[in-house]
Amino acid sequence: MRIVPFGAAREVTGSCHLLLAGSRRVLLDCGMFQGKEEARNHAPFGFDPKEVDAVLLTHAHLDHVGRLPKLFREGYRGPVYATRATALLMEIVLEDALKVMDEPFFSPEDVEEALGHLRPLEYGEWLRLGALSLAFGQAGHLPGSAFVVAQGEGRTLVYSGDLGNREKDVLPDPSPPPLADLVLAEGTYGDRPHRPYRETVQEFLEILGRTLSQGGKVLIPTFAVERAQEILYVLYTHGHRLPRAPIYLDSPMAGRVLSLYPRLVRYFSEEVQAYFLQGKNPFRPAGLEVVEHAEASKALNREPGPMVVLAGSGMLTGGRILHHLKHGLSDPRNALVFVGYQPRGGLGAEIIARPPAVRILGEEVPLRASVHTLGGFSGHAGQDELLDWLQGEPRVVLVHGEEEKLLALGKLLALRGQEVSLARFGEGVPV
Repeated sequence: MRIVPFGAAREVTGSCHLLLAGSRRVLLDCGMFQGKEEARNHAPFGFDPKEVDAVLLTHAHLDHVGRLPKLFREGYRGPVYATRATALLMEIVLEDALKVMDEPFFSPEDVEEALGHLRPLEYGEWLRLGALSLAFGQAGHLPGSAFVVAQGEGRTLVYSGDLGNREKDVLPDPSPPPLADLVLAEGTYGDRPHRPYRETVQEFLEILGRTLSQGGKVLIPTFAVERAQEILYVLYTHGHRLPRAPIYLDSPMAGRVLSLYPRLVRYFSEEVQAYFLQGKNPFRPAGLEVVEHAEASKALNREPGPMVVLAGSGMLTGGRILHHLKHGLSDPRNALVFVGYQPRGGLGAEIIARPPAVRILGEEVPLRASVHTLGGFSGHAGQDELLDWLQGEPRVVLVHGEEEKLLALGKLLALRGQEVSLARFGEGVPV
């Protein structure tokens, strides 16, 4: 048995790993390359999709499911296994991706074909493919997110998918993995632990309280899946501590995910489930309005504060948030709050450096609003959590991280006596 990475090798996006066991070929994730690597989505996979027997998807983020329609476009017709939550979220994610892609590499028909081959596989259920057995464990990263356990030929492989931040409230903590012959593990934040979540929430509430009290707008770039809803949960559970102000979810995609959440109750933490059992939806704080149409979004820029605006894209690569920043960054009463990762070289990183002005949508905008970065909201496990999760595993191959972050994590694993290496694209690793 061996595993061959065809994406996310010394990089964060494009997760796609081919598991070879006897005559069986199983694909673990089929993700899109994002950012500066986007052109690679048009390149061949590195293997023949027609020869793959099955696909297992760990969760619904684009960098783990975004090339699945391309797989079907190029001839794959087998089953796609995922939790029910992943399947429902993935439909929203893929349909939205098709709308915003500059150069699509799949069609609506390819999406429909892929969705038609989905098969449910829930936590702890074993899937038998010849002599190979596969199961999902709880990863705590998105509703329904999973890691994969594969057993065959007397060997055990664990693939982490993306592991969640165990300090957060909305999702269950990641389950510990079984002892394996090899763990293919993510290392997105392999170089550092996160700031404690409770401290992060406290700072967030202080920023909101201060800004809203002076009639300002709180602008929050958010990812449409998970992060936007998590911020709404914080506003629901702590709203009594804040000045009254309207909350605008200015993202149709995030609104669709929000509408889906009541169907996913069993995938949330016990705390969140308890709210739903009482007939309450903890993702809909008082004063929430979902902004559907672009004209209504533009109208918010003409409205006075106080208000809270959550809008995409989370990394400022496009979307409605850019219009809010163009109109709002020049007002010193306003606050910009980053609750997600901002890549190097991007607009977010430029704003965080606090220049006198930034160029947004072709216009120089004075930067007078306060700017805050709250890393504790990350949906990924921090360095300390990764080390805990990998405790006792004899062999680890690291993926899904910038090379220097994987090297930092690898160094600590090696100091504990664990055998560790970094994956290389297309190079098989024996299990």
